[in-house]
Amino acid sequence: MVSRLTQWTLDVRDATRMAAFWSAALGYEIDRDGQHLRPPPDAPGAPTVWLQPCAGDKTTKNRAHPDLHAPDGDVAAEVERLLTLGATRADVGQTGGEGFTVLADPEGNEFCLIHDPWRRT
Repeated sequence: MVSRLTQWTLDVRDATRMAAFWSAALGYEIDRDGQHLRPPPDAPGAPTVWLQPCAGDKTTKNRAHPDLHAPDGDVAAEVERLLTLGATRADVGQTGGEGFTVLADPEGNEFCLIHDPWRRT
């Protein structure tokens, strides 16, 4: 037996703002409690997201973060879409030759957009 990823939990200060960002970024639905995000029906097995309220500010680089990809392969357009939603470019020491773009959500939590994700068959 093995474990499966079922939920990604993120500590946030403003759950409403972060729910708006992450639901738009991922195409998820905001649950009625405003803190849980559900994947669309066409994404079976995708993890849910819980935006867990916390009191403190983020002060250092995340020790774990989600890696996203653009399903249509248009990385540049997806970076621009995420920036329009409120993401910012983030520098975590990358050199420029990586196969990903580092961004941060509106509260500064880093995440990556993978340029050429490994495809599951």
